[in-house]
Amino acid sequence: MKLSAESIKNTAAWADVGARLPQYDVTTVGENTRSAPAWIHFGAGNIFRGFIAALSQSLLDQGLTDRGIIAADTFDYDIIDRIYAPYDNLTLLVSLLPDGSTEKTVIASVAEGIKVDFADPDAAARLREIFCSPSLQMVSFTITEKGYALKGLQGEYFPYVTQDLEHGPAAPTHAMSVIAALLYARYQAGKYPISLVSMDNCSHNGEKLQDSVLTVAQEWAERGLVEKDYLAWLTDERQVAFPWTMIDKITPRPAEAITKMLTDAGIEDMAPIVTSRSTFIAPFVNAEVPQYLVVEDKFPNGRPPLEKAGVYFTDRDTVNNVERMKVTTCLNPLHTALAVYGCLLGYTSIAAEMNDVQLHRLVERIGYDEGMPVVVDPGILSPRAFIDEVVQCRLPNPFIPDAPQRIACDTSQKVGIRFGETIKSYAAAGRANELTYIPLALAGWCRYLLGLDDELQPMELNPDPMLPTLCPMLGDVVIGGDFDAHAVLSPILSNPVIFGSDLYKVGLGEKIEAMFRDLTAGAGAVRRTLVKYLGE
Repeated sequence: MKLSAESIKNTAAWADVGARLPQYDVTTVGENTRSAPAWIHFGAGNIFRGFIAALSQSLLDQGLTDRGIIAADTFDYDIIDRIYAPYDNLTLLVSLLPDGSTEKTVIASVAEGIKVDFADPDAAARLREIFCSPSLQMVSFTITEKGYALKGLQGEYFPYVTQDLEHGPAAPTHAMSVIAALLYARYQAGKYPISLVSMDNCSHNGEKLQDSVLTVAQEWAERGLVEKDYLAWLTDERQVAFPWTMIDKITPRPAEAITKMLTDAGIEDMAPIVTSRSTFIAPFVNAEVPQYLVVEDKFPNGRPPLEKAGVYFTDRDTVNNVERMKVTTCLNPLHTALAVYGCLLGYTSIAAEMNDVQLHRLVERIGYDEGMPVVVDPGILSPRAFIDEVVQCRLPNPFIPDAPQRIACDTSQKVGIRFGETIKSYAAAGRANELTYIPLALAGWCRYLLGLDDELQPMELNPDPMLPTLCPMLGDVVIGGDFDAHAVLSPILSNPVIFGSDLYKVGLGEKIEAMFRDLTAGAGAVRRTLVKYLGE
């Protein structure tokens, strides 16, 4: 039995393997979506397939809409060619319950998978057709924080962005240039209103998306490559809105045990693949059950009734407070601390790390002791209940096959938000020097960048756009020997692009240097340092 549009017509066979099937006519929904699209999403990976597409399916199952969603990928075209197309855009969602049981659901709400490749005339034409449709209400994104970045560490445009700015909207390559070009097509087609919704896991995500799109558009306008009135339309929130959101659901890389379970059940071709862009992905998504999506309710062309699928709609201040609660206190900083120290100590499971006395204490100290005193209660979700669920249930869940190596990706793009915001709160009160465990996490990240684990064995660093810049800065470090920690670390710790502030000016630079010296004292120094600060 294969996962396909034809196969799911055999309802008895899928019932035998315990899978819930779509409760609507998949063919009709696909036709409706393609002919009059309401929602297109950029970023076709696991968080989309296992959460956002499932929200769309919930509305379809309830009969609250007759259209699904279109998936587009800007980064890894193999996902479309090898995961979407062969399975008729279907996904098998495997929800991992804390007792070790699973729930299986066939997600069929994705009507179309598109490669965002303007070098392909057919793909470019189809994307423009979608954006020129008056029916389009929402464009959403999960392209990660780096997908919005236009400039490097020194504030210069990336070379490919410079090319886009010079060439205009005809053949863009960067995701933000693509969106600016497609919005220009919509403007020219009739100035139809639209909402662009970042669902990426970063602070002020709507603002980041808006700033990047406007930067591209302004550069084009200054060069005479677009009409001047395009900017007026693009900056009118009654026409083009950029709502802020907070998203939370752990969708780890596909687990071998789940592959075996599905194969043993008679479902064919479930094995994961590694794409040419090093994405590890499978026809199924394994994910935890808890999930949260909070959205600023700003949709000038209307929206699907996603509140009926469990989405919270509210105002910007509340979204900001929920997002700040989660990203800067209750989950993300804990994840990042576990990621860097887990890699250094040889762990391959986040859940296993939570059985480590020092690491468990570290996340409790970062979250409860240092984060909670400055977190703002958003009202619609309780910070205390949220972090309790994270520390007591979600992170320790042994059936969530999440790895520190996955979380460690792109850490340079994350630390400024996940730790920097709490640091700013303490600094504003003149109390930053009271922090201990957040500096310990940052010192651990600097130690991670050396590419050697605690036994001084080579350790592969996970993808991060800043590695070519940061790693050479640590070239003079001699583990177990003498080196000038200030000379090595000061260019990194003083950089507000990375941390959101100069860590020396707020009073933490020297503390992190001292911790880094402890962490580099020799083999086993990472563990000894954790014991020093967190006890036996």
